[in-house]
Amino acid sequence: MRTTIPARATDVRAAYQKGFQDDGLLLAFTLPKEDTEAFVRELRPDSPLSHRAHALSSAGDGEPTTPFAHLGLPEPEALADVTEGPVCAPCQGDLNSLSAAVHPIDAQHSRVYLRGVD
Repeated sequence: MRTTIPARATDVRAAYQKGFQDDGLLLAFTLPKEDTEAFVRELRPDSPLSHRAHALSSAGDGEPTTPFAHLGLPEPEALADVTEGPVCAPCQGDLNSLSAAVHPIDAQHSRVYLRGVD
């Protein structure tokens, strides 16, 4: 993903899924809230990520091509209070796209989800 995992990240989980045409890349980790905004800025999204207060009603309709269930985590689409969006599309190098989602876990920590297509 060409993404540096922040030094204070914990509970780091990653998966790689070889596909017929494209490969799926998953990365998730927990960060202290004060580090989350700086990490998202480093991803340099073209526009600010958008906040979603409720889970997507279509979240249970279909399974994502690269589900975070592989990592023992809920899908970001099935969670409420998520800030999300594309951070590069297309990206430089071999990566076709990368999207980010941030979900608060508690008052001090957020989980960052990254999903890429290579």
